[in-house]
Amino acid sequence: MIVVDIEAAGLDPKKSALLSIGAVDFKNPERQFYVEAQIWEGSTIDPDSLEVNGFTEEQCRDPKKETLEEVMHKFINWMRLAQEKTLMGQNPSFDRDFLNASFGRCGISWGFSYRTLDLHTLAYTDCLQKGISIPIENGRTSLNLDSILAYVGVPKEPKPHNALMGAKCEAEAFSRILYGKNLLPEFSQYPVPEIFIKKEKES
Repeated sequence: MIVVDIEAAGLDPKKSALLSIGAVDFKNPERQFYVEAQIWEGSTIDPDSLEVNGFTEEQCRDPKKETLEEVMHKFINWMRLAQEKTLMGQNPSFDRDFLNASFGRCGISWGFSYRTLDLHTLAYTDCLQKGISIPIENGRTSLNLDSILAYVGVPKEPKPHNALMGAKCEAEAFSRILYGKNLLPEFSQYPVPEIFIKKEKES
């Protein structure tokens, strides 16, 4: 399984370019991937998206960065070594759609399947099973990544958002909820909450 997080110049994969890919091989977490791409000609740039991911317009257009085609070939070569290629993440449908659109734009005959594993659903279900209240805002769940990280005993993700750090945080949260275990060394200093360890001992 591949925990993936992408950064993009906007929200629509048909109009905006992919800026970076961060990924962790969940079964072999020492295998990690990060690369940045220059935007393709004609891509729209949404200032709100850049505010989240920290890229400047100049960085988006940097001709020294690899082209989208080079980046996507690198990613697919890295991905081939993963035992299972199901995508995991906080909002994996967004990442999947950008990746698939990028593969198509580059003429690469590969596409991730519709089925994904999302961290929000896992955390929501785990809270329900444990009788823990779900945070609600405007009548809808507001269980975002920072609140999930707090739930599993990990600090908030650093800002601005970085694709690889996002993938690492998500992978760590998946591991703690599913297995009651620390996954990555950079989070080992933060104890796994007892509610997850107890779950593992009882299974």
